[in-house]
Amino acid sequence: MTNRRKLFFLFLVILLNGFSNKIFPQRKILPYVEVLNTGVKTSLRGLSVVNNNVVWVSGSNGLVGKSSNGGKNWKWMSVKGFEKNDFRDIEAFDANTAIIMAIADPAYILKTTDGGETWKVVYENKTKGMFLDAMEFRDPMNGIVIGDPVDGRFFIAKTNDGGNSWKELSAEERFVADSGEAFFASSGTNLRYLYNQSLVLASGGKNSRLFYDKTIIDLPMTKGKETAGTNSVAVFDNYKKSRANKIVIVGGDFTADSLMNNNCFVSNNGGKSWDKPKSPPNGYRSCVEFLNKETIVTCGLNGVDYSFDGGKDFYSISKEGFHVCRRARIGNTVYLAGGNGKIGKLVWPE
Repeated sequence: MTNRRKLFFLFLVILLNGFSNKIFPQRKILPYVEVLNTGVKTSLRGLSVVNNNVVWVSGSNGLVGKSSNGGKNWKWMSVKGFEKNDFRDIEAFDANTAIIMAIADPAYILKTTDGGETWKVVYENKTKGMFLDAMEFRDPMNGIVIGDPVDGRFFIAKTNDGGNSWKELSAEERFVADSGEAFFASSGTNLRYLYNQSLVLASGGKNSRLFYDKTIIDLPMTKGKETAGTNSVAVFDNYKKSRANKIVIVGGDFTADSLMNNNCFVSNNGGKSWDKPKSPPNGYRSCVEFLNKETIVTCGLNGVDYSFDGGKDFYSISKEGFHVCRRARIGNTVYLAGGNGKIGKLVWPE
């Protein structure tokens, strides 16, 4: 991609996100979830929404799905040679180009440039205990992938050539993990790579912390056991060089998915302090996404919740379980994906 095309892409993303309050008006009208697809033998945790029409998903049993018409029809692809792998995250850039992340045994990153017809291995790691958790791109060239601790430090690798090659960070550049602390591979959203190059990570397990560049913050989320902690973090990216301060985290304990205590917190000062919603999400939540500065959607095993007051109150809008929810990079559509090949989208009443 030429520098001119990269600059145009960034300008377009910034422009459209600048109008996000118009795309998602701050009105007290709750959307509902329309289920678009179900019944495919895969658990979907990877979801990338290029625009209102182009959507990619990835999951277990080596499956990747793609729609080019807003979810009306889906093309399912079994990645040859990887039929038993679990692709927990996907990043797509158009209808032809996408990158998928296979978590472990060994860990792989693959890329397609022909709409999923063929895939090329661009990264492989056979290190014992290697387990990739999430992947994020801040623009078409620069991306990052994180994984569980290796030799006591969280794994991190970066790319600056559109995912064609990956460079592992040295031990000195990686965060030291507490005993029993890890990243969840539940939705690919415990990692945010911001426009100003800031890196935001959220951990769980026996400890739950936020890593914001070089700042490390203990979180008030439910924790203390391997199934608990923060599963997802969303940052309202102000697309400026200054620090983004609006942050929301969700999680809980996925073995007790109906518990609502300490499963969501909001910070308005970059993580220095955290506020608990007056009406929290209705149980464990694996993913959270900003639609604009005040509008938030979150999902989990037992349903989907929505807030239009910056996370002070969440309202249940569906009892359908989903693992991940993402808004379109360019556009106004929000899609969801979950178990049994289930895919949905938010729909607002006329």
